[in-house]
Amino acid sequence: MGEIEERLSLVRQQMADTDIQALFVPTTDEYLGEYVPEQNQRLRWISGFSGSAGLLIILREKAAIFVDGRYTIQAKQQVSCHLYQHYHLTKNPPIDWLIENLHKGRVGIDSRLHSFNWYRTINDQCEASGLSVIEIANNPIDENWTNRPCPQKEVITLLDEKYTGLHSEDKRELIGRNIKQKGAEVALITQLDSIAWLLNIRGKDIPRLPVILSTATLTADGDMILFTDQKKIPDNFFEHVGNKVTVKSEEEVTSTLSSFSKLKVLGDPGSTNAFALLRCIEAGATIVEDKDPVALTKAQKNPTELQGMRDCHVRDGSAITRFLAWLEKEVVAGQLHNEGFLADKLLEFRNNLNEFHDLSFDTISAAGPNSAICHYNHLNGTPAKLSVGSLYLVDSGGQFSDGTTDITRTVAIGVPTKEQKRMFTLVLKGHIALSQAIFPKGTTGVQLDVLARQFLWQVGEDYDHGTGHGVGCFLSVHEGPQSISKGMPSQALLPGMVLSNEPGFYKEGDFGIRCENLMTVYETENAMLAFETISFAPFDLSLVAVELMTEMEVSWLNQYHEKVRHIIGPSLSLKESRWLTKATQRIDQQR
Repeated sequence: MGEIEERLSLVRQQMADTDIQALFVPTTDEYLGEYVPEQNQRLRWISGFSGSAGLLIILREKAAIFVDGRYTIQAKQQVSCHLYQHYHLTKNPPIDWLIENLHKGRVGIDSRLHSFNWYRTINDQCEASGLSVIEIANNPIDENWTNRPCPQKEVITLLDEKYTGLHSEDKRELIGRNIKQKGAEVALITQLDSIAWLLNIRGKDIPRLPVILSTATLTADGDMILFTDQKKIPDNFFEHVGNKVTVKSEEEVTSTLSSFSKLKVLGDPGSTNAFALLRCIEAGATIVEDKDPVALTKAQKNPTELQGMRDCHVRDGSAITRFLAWLEKEVVAGQLHNEGFLADKLLEFRNNLNEFHDLSFDTISAAGPNSAICHYNHLNGTPAKLSVGSLYLVDSGGQFSDGTTDITRTVAIGVPTKEQKRMFTLVLKGHIALSQAIFPKGTTGVQLDVLARQFLWQVGEDYDHGTGHGVGCFLSVHEGPQSISKGMPSQALLPGMVLSNEPGFYKEGDFGIRCENLMTVYETENAMLAFETISFAPFDLSLVAVELMTEMEVSWLNQYHEKVRHIIGPSLSLKESRWLTKATQRIDQQR
């Protein structure tokens, strides 16, 4: 019996002991964030799947894993088809599979690991089908996970106002007014980046995400209770955050929520775990359902944060450019390194940058066929080597004291094929079209998404991921509520927001392409909105089929590369500068 099969057997035995016929296992943990620390990687422990989004349903005799389009290939590689049936998360809804395969019985749910919205929907659908949803007190995975990793214990970092632009007291008063306007007296603040932003603190509890594991409440008057490991609180914490902040242990969350009798409690049912809101309801509180009151304000960067984002992108662009120059020299010399070595080399360049703390996500260093896996991670297997005639895709970013970066470049290893050039150019055309958009106030990312996909659609192709996600300031590289996607919830884009621009194309088993820069939203002189590109590194001109580009597109690429030379050039060595000059040379339209 293999390790995963043995774990599955142990969990099923505990399900039998507690009369549970089905168990939901999400990738998320108690904090419902995208990034999950090692000690909370429950889905990976029970299945082997290491992607950031997925869901398992375990029955007594069968089980299934559901992932979205980013991870269908990865799931096939990591998760045994003998133990788990494989399904697409949206094309084959998990609840439909459960109802089809379980006609009666008790469905176990750890309410800490699911949003209140999700819990409510599943509960209604199960009840309508004769199934009973049970809040389990002891998660069978937690009970059987021996040698479980220990949580990080590093002390909180206090972030100076020169980076944040606002003192914590000012932020809490501002958000307190938002809470009052929503008709609530107190709000549950459960998103880790919202807590960090409010208190001007950062942490190392989760790799790639500079936050601390915590939960918080905030009153309309700006009083805040932070529930976290009190050993992480530095001596000058209360001086830093100002008045009206109390720190309690996370074990005290339940008793505090149970004291909210007759209070009007604002909770975001989409981002708050079901456990917290269910406890408030049990206490007799009135739930005011609304979005996280911090999210939208945090997304609209203030002038200090915007300048910090621009500054860190200049430094980050110098590291990317140095890496690309080094890579070309290595390939010409016949040194075809593996994906892991390349990722480490890029990190080496970033480690020399001022204010650099960590990567903003695991570097996607993908050679050849692996580049067709959108969220590939070379750490999940044996890193592949570069090969002549293939494409290399590197998607990476950094966490800096003054901002967060995320950039993707696709590089030809040797002479690219006609097909590779054609598809790269169609992706680049979409990237340019989106970056040039001018749009009225009230426009959402859903309305702009087609600009990036139009050229792929014209040849019958598409990509199964969003075109753009929000980015935080020394916070989450995937920040809401802003996004650019054909299927995400609508949020009007607002000045100060930062988003990615990353159309792509993926040919399974062959190659993948993505062109990504970050952009900020700003208001034009005629009261329209537009994007300012803040990422600077050269695109691979050997992949550009100029004959497929319009005069405007050629002009955009030339102007962009001129900016790259002007902004990045001064930080490079003489040899690197010469390489950059060649890599960003002007191209002429060919007809």
